[in-house]
Amino acid sequence: MMKEGTKQFLAIDLGATSGRSIVGSVSEGKVCQQELTRFPNAIVEQGGHCYWDILSLYQEIIRALKTAAEQGIDIQSIGIDTWGVDFVCIGEDDALLRAPRAYRDTANFRGMDDYLKQVMTPEKLYKATGTQIIYFNSLFQLHTMRLDGDAALKHASQILFMPDALIWMLTGQRVCEQTIASTSQLINPHTKELDEELLSSVGLKRSMFGKQILPGTIVGTLSQEVQRLSGIGPIPVVAVAGHDTASAVAAIPAHNEHFAFLSSGTWSLMGIETPQPTVNEWSREHNFTNEGGIDGTTRFLKNICGMWLYEQCRKEGFKKKEERGERREEREHSRPLSHGELTELAIKAEPFRSLIDPDNPSFANPPSMVAAIQDYCQRTNQPIPESAGELCRCIFESLALRYRQVFFWLREAAPFSIDTLHIIGGGSLNGMLNQFTANACGIDVLAGPQECTAAGNILMQAKAAGKVADRWEMRQIVANSTELRHFSPQQQHVWDEAYNHFLDILSRY
Repeated sequence: MMKEGTKQFLAIDLGATSGRSIVGSVSEGKVCQQELTRFPNAIVEQGGHCYWDILSLYQEIIRALKTAAEQGIDIQSIGIDTWGVDFVCIGEDDALLRAPRAYRDTANFRGMDDYLKQVMTPEKLYKATGTQIIYFNSLFQLHTMRLDGDAALKHASQILFMPDALIWMLTGQRVCEQTIASTSQLINPHTKELDEELLSSVGLKRSMFGKQILPGTIVGTLSQEVQRLSGIGPIPVVAVAGHDTASAVAAIPAHNEHFAFLSSGTWSLMGIETPQPTVNEWSREHNFTNEGGIDGTTRFLKNICGMWLYEQCRKEGFKKKEERGERREEREHSRPLSHGELTELAIKAEPFRSLIDPDNPSFANPPSMVAAIQDYCQRTNQPIPESAGELCRCIFESLALRYRQVFFWLREAAPFSIDTLHIIGGGSLNGMLNQFTANACGIDVLAGPQECTAAGNILMQAKAAGKVADRWEMRQIVANSTELRHFSPQQQHVWDEAYNHFLDILSRY
């Protein structure tokens, strides 16, 4: 529980499917967190494209501030983190130009293909950025918008990445925070500055972006308008590590550098923390990315399609099996299966019956994820998963085996030995997947905390306030505050055989 009268930091943590506001404090070597509000964040499909409802997110931040004011919570500062790559176009009249496009817009595949054929080769682009070639990177989004003659981009005088755009809406200040910018494929990994040649390749200039700043910078205070709408005072806004994964990695409860991380949520991001970027032919061939971390570090990692597969299948209706004798109307309104029930069904399902490549483009944003998985299995001459248990088992085993593939690559690239894999984020609560991951990778797994991103957000605000020295003190504070779950590898030979089968499946598609 938080001590009455203690000044609180307000973390706005926005994910690709939901958002939350969390108040936290740091005292006696521990961080204390408490959820204030929670809300959905859904992609809006309209006119053949996918968008984010940024005005709704802004309203939810106002609601969080209003709730804090009504409850008499003494807020010391505010920080915002979001998913990466997406951005907002602002016009000369200082107004939003349309809702921002969402990274899952499949038109970006077309834009990526055209850019790599007509503008710059993959080899030259990777050498310039050290960024994983993936369809949703900001560079490819911008190129796609140019191909489409997008009116918002055509009339933009400013481009702000998502957390920076929300800071602008709250304070009127325009900045370009380093960790979020590093997800764009517009940054030189060595200078950590926006690259003029890359900007020019999509018709932009450096002056269209805000002043580049480091995480932990105090940007300004809430505007008079926001103060009036929320009933709260002129609270400072801190540019924390704006990319949610950067905030999460900052709060991993590790005691030394000998660890790999798996930020497990809608996306899985697996990597290591290094003092310098790794940009060479090996990293290009294996499509690893270099993103900014705190204290001048680099997050050398790979994006993996994570719990998105499971979330989409569950949304389609993993339903509770109807009991014999149920009436039709009762069957049609049967409740969705809980996570616990789905796990039980997955445990009972046949092991390694069907496997998929989680990063196959067919799973990017299909009309039906269940159908996409079944189609993949049919194309690769495997048994088609039909039941909820079979589908869940297929997803969890496939993710664990993909994690193994990436983890072994990381071991090859790391300038140090990797002794532990830390799993953080919402996926750290999935004991079945955590155990599968330990089994597949053959390494001890430490799971937790779930709210690692919010902890990193709060602790970066504490750092800006002079209460925390560096990332190692931050991590010690998280370790003091968290009870981690330990998973040791089991059935090593079984998973070794399954991995070989997994690689064979991938070769068939």
